[in-house]
Amino acid sequence: MKKFQLGEFEEIVLLTVGVLFGEAYGVSIKEDIEKRLNRKVSVGALQSALRRMEKKGFLVSEFGEATSERGGKRKRYFKITALGKKALEYNIQTRMDLWKQIPDVAFEFKIC
Repeated sequence: MKKFQLGEFEEIVLLTVGVLFGEAYGVSIKEDIEKRLNRKVSVGALQSALRRMEKKGFLVSEFGEATSERGGKRKRYFKITALGKKALEYNIQTRMDLWKQIPDVAFEFKIC
């Protein structure tokens, strides 16, 4: 189902939003992905993915309270929607179905 398809980076971002439930905003998402996956994340790529998934209905966002430490600027917090959960379930099921179709012989390697 095309409406549930996620790219690899989108899937990682969506999963991270779930992991950070209640604390998922741009910087925390970026830092968590970089720490967990030892992978650099550009702010632009992250913001594009967040906007794209919000437009698809996989995420919703709302602004938190303004803080003096951010110069009065509010953080935008993200949450997974029911549609986003369906997309994650579709992705994992698709991967598991493919995994189960690999014949055992495909993993029989010769030791050199």
